[in-house]
Amino acid sequence: MALVNENYLKLKAGYLFPEIGRRVAAYASAHPDKKIIRLGIGDVTLPLTPAVLKAFHEAVDEMADPARFKGYGPEQGYAFLREAIAKNDYQSRGCDITADDIFVSDGSKCDTGNLQEIFSLENVIAVSDPVYPVYVDTNVMAGRTGAQDASGQYEGIVYMPCTEASGFLPELPKGRADLVYLCFPNNPTGAVASKEVLATWVDWARKNKAILLFDAAYEAFITDDRIPHSIYEIPGARECAIEFRSFSKTAGFTGTRCAFTVVPKGLLAYDRKGNGVDLHPIWNRRQTTKFNGVSYPVQKAAAAVYTEAGRKEVRGLIAAYMENARILRERLSAMGYTVHGGVHAPYIWLKTKGQGSWDFFDTLLNKVQVVGTPGVGFGKAGEGYFRFSAFGEKSQVIEAMDRMAGGH
Repeated sequence: MALVNENYLKLKAGYLFPEIGRRVAAYASAHPDKKIIRLGIGDVTLPLTPAVLKAFHEAVDEMADPARFKGYGPEQGYAFLREAIAKNDYQSRGCDITADDIFVSDGSKCDTGNLQEIFSLENVIAVSDPVYPVYVDTNVMAGRTGAQDASGQYEGIVYMPCTEASGFLPELPKGRADLVYLCFPNNPTGAVASKEVLATWVDWARKNKAILLFDAAYEAFITDDRIPHSIYEIPGARECAIEFRSFSKTAGFTGTRCAFTVVPKGLLAYDRKGNGVDLHPIWNRRQTTKFNGVSYPVQKAAAAVYTEAGRKEVRGLIAAYMENARILRERLSAMGYTVHGGVHAPYIWLKTKGQGSWDFFDTLLNKVQVVGTPGVGFGKAGEGYFRFSAFGEKSQVIEAMDRMAGGH
């Protein structure tokens, strides 16, 4: 008799974004004449830039040449991309990160979900609330939690509420926490953390022999040089942090798939006897067993992001999305909503004026055919909030705000 992994049965509701898709599809089917504007899922809308496309095409041409054809590549990523990442994203900011610390992958979502495999099920997980659902759901699937309660929270997870009063920053856990997921700039709230805030977390993690799982997928949207782009800008972070980055939102690779994770050599977890175990070779073993690497053309395209032309073009993409964020922030504020985010992140986090998050979702969909993301879908503390994505086309962003302002 084949038995199911019953941990999956703890997931009482569908994953947030498929549930949004289900509701939108049902409405569209019932109202085929209505034009729906989607500002919910954070998927990019602008195409790959010329420098990236040029490198992509050249790499594909190489695959047609017997002398330059590439088969299996290194599971960790090609050296040319890892070296470009280390130089441009880390060493240029004074971070002690080398190419050997970097693992190229097909997405930060995949890595944040897969990374927990190399840790014992006995670890206590801490997450911000609201939180990117993947952090929670993958630990539930692994069996690291108990059942879900009436509020949607899981037994065994430490939830760190992020409220307006705290600037949507989590407080340090008061009890035990072994693995802490942090995301800055934050999805969904758009909050950022200063060097002082991150230094407090690094000090806490080193003291408690905990590990910070730092999701920096949106670092390219930071507009203030005083705000760190990487946890490794903080002294001591190599000893206690793993960082996730992505080309998806930065350079439009959501459909192309390329990201990377930094697992510094010498970063330790511990066995039951208290002996330190280097995580870098453990993650390398996992990747070489379960992952065959990102395709050569995609990695060549990603490396083009770091060329002079690529950097300029990517800055243009980010500026376009941040212009959308400005429009959303200013128009929603003018309508009387309390608005957060949209300054260092492509997300707007707004209060729903007392309406429940899913009720607000249904109201917008049915009255003005605008789709966003219910805040409660990110956690209990997200109730009463709503997230808009700035990744739509500018004309659609303006039309969506016109519809909301007109109430039609």
